Amino acid sequence: MRIKLTKGTFALVVVVLGVALAIWWWQKPAKAIPPETIEVVAEDIEHVVTAIGSLQPRDYVDVGAQVSGQLQALHVDVGDEVKQGDLLAEIDADVQEARVAGSRAQLLALEAQLRERNAQRELAELQWQRQQRLAKDRATSDEALQSANAQLQTVRAQIDALKAQIEQHKASLKADEATLGYSKIYAPMSGTVVTLDARRGQTLNANQQAPILMRIADLNTMTVWTEVSEADVTRLKVGMPVYFSPLGNADKRWHGTLRQVLPTPEEVNNVILYTALFDVENSSGELMTDMTAQVFFVLAEAENALTVPASAVIQSGKDAQVQVLATSGEVQQRKVKTGINNRVKIEILDGLKEGERVLIHPQGAQGAKGAGSRRGLAGARL
Repeated sequence: MRIKLTKGTFALVVVVLGVALAIWWWQKPAKAIPPETIEVVAEDIEHVVTAIGSLQPRDYVDVGAQVSGQLQALHVDVGDEVKQGDLLAEIDADVQEARVAGSRAQLLALEAQLRERNAQRELAELQWQRQQRLAKDRATSDEALQSANAQLQTVRAQIDALKAQIEQHKASLKADEATLGYSKIYAPMSGTVVTLDARRGQTLNANQQAPILMRIADLNTMTVWTEVSEADVTRLKVGMPVYFSPLGNADKRWHGTLRQVLPTPEEVNNVILYTALFDVENSSGELMTDMTAQVFFVLAEAENALTVPASAVIQSGKDAQVQVLATSGEVQQRKVKTGINNRVKIEILDGLKEGERVLIHPQGAQGAKGAGSRRGLAGARL
């Protein structure tokens, strides 16, 4: 018996088969998605506070002029290495030389007057002694005796006055000679000439403020001046390790120890910043003044420590857990003891072994016990 299908009947059959196929498709068990895992590895980990700093010489001195006059000679240039005591510059010293010559002449005149008064004193003493002998023999008058004594005392007083004037002029001469010496400027320390603010032929006026000629700095040790936000400064401790990399050489690190945190902050764009200082050795000369540094203050660090991503750890109060993918493919909940947490990775002190795999994004508590195992099996087969 043949069944003849009309167009309407055929269309109905197609619709029924499509609905049945759709129902079968939606009721088909979904393929398990394997969990994303990562291997527990041993590596170095650190927790740091980051900041931006600027390099400056630790030891430097601004060399100025203490006398006025024209700068006659300049013996150094920027970048020159100098030793303590080297002659740096010379100022016209005609005025100072004339003043010293005048002081010496006055001193010589006073010393000549002193020799004259000493001769007068010797004569007065002889006359006084003669009058005393005559007085014993009643061969002189009381008036002559008193006059001889007064003359002696007068000469002695004049000598004392001249000695005082001589000491005063010696002090004045010493000051004039010192001022003359200031016309030649010597290096107060060994180092490098990093700035030069004067030119040969320039007239210097030191009457009100000492003009600065140059800066000499010891570039063998540099200080990093770092700006730290008020949110982080309380975590810094003097003596803690710190390192930095210049912007132009991010692959190299210079290490130091935090020396000081200045108590007075600076406000920049409504942000409170504190200055932290530490020193680094620079015998190679690679570090230069005003270089910008990316600074890392090390709050905590550990070498060869077991670590996992921070997202893999489930924190519940003081307790911490991870989800481990067992060799059987089952996801296991496991308590761990954590250490350093830098918000990217967490140190695992106990509860895990190197080489184990943990879920990067842990499942819910129930998922880990039930359906999670099926997902784990699916993942294990891949």
